[in-house]
Amino acid sequence: MKRAHRIQIQRDLREAEGYLELQMPTKALSALDRIEDPGTFRGLSLYLRGEALRDLERYAEAIPYLTDATDISPSNVGAWLALAWCQKRTDRLAQAIDSLNQALDVEPSNPLLHYNLACYYSLAREKQLALASLARSLELDRNYLDLIPDEEDFEPLRNDPQFQDLTSIIV
Repeated sequence: MKRAHRIQIQRDLREAEGYLELQMPTKALSALDRIEDPGTFRGLSLYLRGEALRDLERYAEAIPYLTDATDISPSNVGAWLALAWCQKRTDRLAQAIDSLNQALDVEPSNPLLHYNLACYYSLAREKQLALASLARSLELDRNYLDLIPDEEDFEPLRNDPQFQDLTSIIV
């Protein structure tokens, strides 16, 4: 790959990232469409395309891109999170849980992964796994406690005494 071509790909990828940060996923897709062969940047290109589609709520369409991104770059925790997010929203809860567990293999001390896993286990009616994941998340970062009252995913556990004990921790 010629240096000029490589530099142009990097510019287009940075542009797409910028548009995603600005919550302009359609523009991000346009920037990504300019890249004919991302070469060594294929994993990032797939991930950004998946994120743009996720932002557009085109979850089923995003899944293949995010799956390929995790295959190419299994250490990309953002790709695993986005993949799980899309899987959950396309009624693939078991796959979403699996994706988050694979992300935990990469970053076992990531509180966001544990928090999301707690949410998904709650929806799957896996109470003990949900409580263990939530406890680990709160152990790593007490700030997640602030999210719990508005988190709809915890509705299946909301009236459970163990859940109430865990979430009534005084910070």
